[in-house]
Amino acid sequence: MTDVVKQEAAAGKAAKKNRVADKKLLLEVNDLKVQFDIPSKSLWPWAKPSKLKAVDGVSIKLYEGETLGIVGESGCGKSTFARALIGLVPAVAGSVVWLGQDLTRLPYKEMREKRKEIQMIFQDPLASLNPRMTVGDIIAEPLRTFFPQLSKVEVKEQVKDMMTKVGLLPNVINRYPHEFSGGQCQRIGIARALILKPKMIICDEPVSALDVSIQAQVVNLLQSLQKELGLSLIFIAHDLSIVKHISDRVLVMYLGNVVEVGETKALFAEPKHPYTKALMSAVPIPDPILERQKKIEMLEGDLPSPLNPPSGCVFRTRCPVAKASCAETKPTLTGDEAHAVSCLLVA
Repeated sequence: MTDVVKQEAAAGKAAKKNRVADKKLLLEVNDLKVQFDIPSKSLWPWAKPSKLKAVDGVSIKLYEGETLGIVGESGCGKSTFARALIGLVPAVAGSVVWLGQDLTRLPYKEMREKRKEIQMIFQDPLASLNPRMTVGDIIAEPLRTFFPQLSKVEVKEQVKDMMTKVGLLPNVINRYPHEFSGGQCQRIGIARALILKPKMIICDEPVSALDVSIQAQVVNLLQSLQKELGLSLIFIAHDLSIVKHISDRVLVMYLGNVVEVGETKALFAEPKHPYTKALMSAVPIPDPILERQKKIEMLEGDLPSPLNPPSGCVFRTRCPVAKASCAETKPTLTGDEAHAVSCLLVA
């Protein structure tokens, strides 16, 4: 019986490898680092600025049609990492390889053209829209920028078609953002991101500012558009329930580092890193009996400053199982694409 189980497990791993091999690799990020110079408080003019390590060596892969969820506490570097992917924040080291080309090495003009293929949806739907522009002008702006040869009639037709796809009535094309609800403004942001027909969209906490019922509508809209248009998504969120629902794989970040990454089912069924376990234990269960019975793993202390991160494992100052060796050696991700963890104490 044991041999049969081993054969089935081996067959399952082989099937996973074949599925991954069949997918087209769109994005491969290798050891990406983002740092910011913080001016010294010293009165001496020659004092060197401090280095804030916002992203400290993150590596990911994203395949065609896949959704990668990114989770972690506020200040862990999720949004900075997302902006570094498309050059909104400069990277100091590492590579962002998009369809075989390293975006960090491209000249400005070539990088500008690549932005047609990678678009972004921002966290605050109203703040990301220009209040002086109508909805039609906001959605049409990318078209006018990248395709100036299009006539006004062609642009208007494409804008109306995209508004219909995201659930907006075309007859509101001449209204302004303040006349819409938060959910409708986020639909406008989605339409603006999709109008260029990109291959990948980075969703930077797109539902955190919305009501729960509206969150579900926006997530379902993104999933339906993903199937219809063949999109790949990077979905950043704090709500692990939403991440579990929409993601194929999940990446857990802490203080600019990846502590665990894996397929959604495997990671939620058996989290290995102490930080991931703490995050999972905080997810509410709809059943009140099970909710009262579950054990919540509380994290002690505050998130360390990225200006002065702990030596060795960055999570050791809050880890309930940390040992002396954790302060000496920085762990690396071990495992495969199905599930990998960065912890010295996890076999």
